[in-house]
Amino acid sequence: MPALDPDLKRAIVRLAGTEKDKLLLRLVAKDAILTERLQFELVEQKATINERRELIQQFISRTANLGQDSAGWVMMDMRTVSGYINRHVKVTRDAYGEVELMLFMLNTFYDHNAHLLQKYNSRTDKAAQYIAKRTEQVLKKAAKLDPDYHIEFADEINKLLSWVNYAAPAHYARQLGLPREWIV
Repeated sequence: MPALDPDLKRAIVRLAGTEKDKLLLRLVAKDAILTERLQFELVEQKATINERRELIQQFISRTANLGQDSAGWVMMDMRTVSGYINRHVKVTRDAYGEVELMLFMLNTFYDHNAHLLQKYNSRTDKAAQYIAKRTEQVLKKAAKLDPDYHIEFADEINKLLSWVNYAAPAHYARQLGLPREWIV
């Protein structure tokens, strides 16, 4: 996005308050993420973060339990869920929730669809690669959190690493250098 011309900036600053308010409201309404973020911060006063996380967890559970019949469908559903998690993070700036939700997603999908992700073959290749990369991302994000949170995530991360390193994603886990265990 190009920078505003300094003359235009000065002209906008000189506008009457009500005129500025109208322009601001029109601009905010055009950006759905910004609108939702302002709703969360100004109206909800960040008090609904747990409810937002819970809604996404419920969506993850329902989606993982749809009865997918191939690794490709599992991956597509995981990508859809990841979009909701990413939107949640853009709106709330919830770093802890991002790690929590990503771990919940990966472990829940594996719990419900382990039979589709056991062996590495051409049918599981893309899903295995996706899972390994998401695991790498969640490990990096968890490492950036306050060390006090590492203990909270240790069991879930180790559960995730155990199946990523011994099921279909194992090939990509080795390539990415994923550990076999996350030590706190």
